[in-house]
Amino acid sequence: MSSSKNVLSNDVEIKGSIKFSHDLIIDGKIEGEVISDGSLTVGENALIKGEVKTRSVIIFGKVEGNITVQERCELKSNAILVGDIAAGTLAIEEGATFMGQSQVGKKPDSKPAGLGGLGPKPQP
Repeated sequence: MSSSKNVLSNDVEIKGSIKFSHDLIIDGKIEGEVISDGSLTVGENALIKGEVKTRSVIIFGKVEGNITVQERCELKSNAILVGDIAAGTLAIEEGATFMGQSQVGKKPDSKPAGLGGLGPKPQP
């Protein structure tokens, strides 16, 4: 399979959910959910109003909504994000605007590991 990037240019406006598999560059206006196992790039002219749930995201434009990514979230210098972030890693460049809360790091496993003797020991 080719890993080509799909592009929604700045004259595109969509109301509704978008689902994609690989990489997508959005430079238009989206009102609705953006869901993917791939990478999303939000272009300089882009405006997304809605939740973003992807593997990773790079934001150059504006997002109004919560972002949940499994890997990396990057806010570039002109980015504006009004919403919360849940990400494995987060990078915010100087000049970016971020209004919300962030939760960064891998989610803990259901079994705590490496407590080093803290807590009760399991019974045989």
